[in-house]
Amino acid sequence: MAAKDYSEWGRIEEDGTVSVREGDEWRVVGEYPDGTPEEALAYFGRKFDDLEVRVVTLEQRHARGGASASELRKQAAALKTEVVGAAAVGDLVGLAARLDTLTEALAEASAEEAAANKAATEAAIAERTAIVEKVEALAARDPKSVQWKQASAELDELFAAWQEHQKTGPRLPKATAQGLWKRFRDARATFERHRRAFFAELDEAHKEAKDRKTRIVERAEALAARGEEGIPAYRALLDEWKAAGRAGRKVDDALWTRFKAAGDVLYGARQERDQAEQAESQPRIEAREQLLVEAQAVTAEKDLVAARKLLTSIQRRWDEVGRIFPRETERALDDRLRKIEQELKAREDVDWKKNNPEVKARANDLSQQLQDAIAKLEAELAAAEASGDKRAIADAKEALDVRRAWLNAIG
Repeated sequence: MAAKDYSEWGRIEEDGTVSVREGDEWRVVGEYPDGTPEEALAYFGRKFDDLEVRVVTLEQRHARGGASASELRKQAAALKTEVVGAAAVGDLVGLAARLDTLTEALAEASAEEAAANKAATEAAIAERTAIVEKVEALAARDPKSVQWKQASAELDELFAAWQEHQKTGPRLPKATAQGLWKRFRDARATFERHRRAFFAELDEAHKEAKDRKTRIVERAEALAARGEEGIPAYRALLDEWKAAGRAGRKVDDALWTRFKAAGDVLYGARQERDQAEQAESQPRIEAREQLLVEAQAVTAEKDLVAARKLLTSIQRRWDEVGRIFPRETERALDDRLRKIEQELKAREDVDWKKNNPEVKARANDLSQQLQDAIAKLEAELAAAEASGDKRAIADAKEALDVRRAWLNAIG
């Protein structure tokens, strides 16, 4: 690669003094007594090249975008102080002018960037303030109405959001950031204090409920010797259990298992008695089932006196059978017999109404009146037909139809 020619911008005296041309003037930049003029100019020229590379880098960073304009502007200003009066050979004036041009271009970008940063900072403050206000709202809730598991998870999410915002969001002014953090920290401390107090109170309530329920269980277990007779007392203890409060799921489940087992002993005794009574009642059940079969003849018997006599006999034998257990079975059998009794009574009521002398007398008297009225109307109809009076004929027929219908009804 050919050596770069720096002679346009530099010169070297016989004593090794090296100068750089800046406009129409020359400025001494150093000495190079131990080398050739070309080597001396190349040495100081490389220093200029280094400066120019740094200028080009800044220009490229600005052209690509993405870098902070204000930061690039600071770097350009600092680099210019190195260029002006630099111990180098090259177009230092032109290089300084390029830095001035770059600085001017960056000034407008810096203003836009500052405005954008301000807007971003204000938005970040609003976002972080919103997080703080949510935490403060959590801390302000009535501890008795808070679902602590859900609320604690919500607080953890808000803290994670705070940390993420600190990590990825714009940097806030120190006083603002510290003020918001103090509010967040104080609200979280209040929340934790309320949570600890709530669970301390809950633990105390659970302990009290556990003690009460333990005593209830012990009293229930002591009823075992009373067998079935202990059931009313056990039911009273069940009411006490319901009013005792919660002792925590695991404790409640364990105590309830004992309490229920104590009740199972009592109800087991009742079940054993029921089974024994049911076995003892089986012959009586079969006897009444047979009486029900016999009672079907009551419904089939048309002679009401004979039907009543048969039913009375069945009822007497029904009572002689004796009590049946369980009670539900006895009630079901009684209902079947009662249905037959009701059917017979309904038939007797109809017969009584039909054969009651007073009712029959009234019916006969009315029947005679209707027959007399019909005879009279028939005579009137004949006279009307003879005279050809259509209106009289229609009236007589209508009246006759009504009287005949009444007569048939009381038949």
